[in-house]
Amino acid sequence: MTDPSTVNVIKEEIPQQVVYDESFTVKKQRWGTFVSYDLEGSILITSITEDLCISATRWYLKARQEGFEEPVANYQPTVEGKL
Repeated sequence: MTDPSTVNVIKEEIPQQVVYDESFTVKKQRWGTFVSYDLEGSILITSITEDLCISATRWYLKARQEGFEEPVANYQPTVEGKL
């Protein structure tokens, strides 16, 4: 039978997930990067620091909601002329 005092210690060591802007969470991976997840558990952004992950995820979710901007320049996939 387990001692109730050890169960409480184990529960206290588990970190609580912080939900940012009521729309995503951020977790640190074992190799040191940070990954953001939406509330359904889908991966959104991977970043090298937690602050960058949070700001990039906020930008991404805002752009996904409002629409992404059109590209500034138009590139042509073919080369004109003879090389």
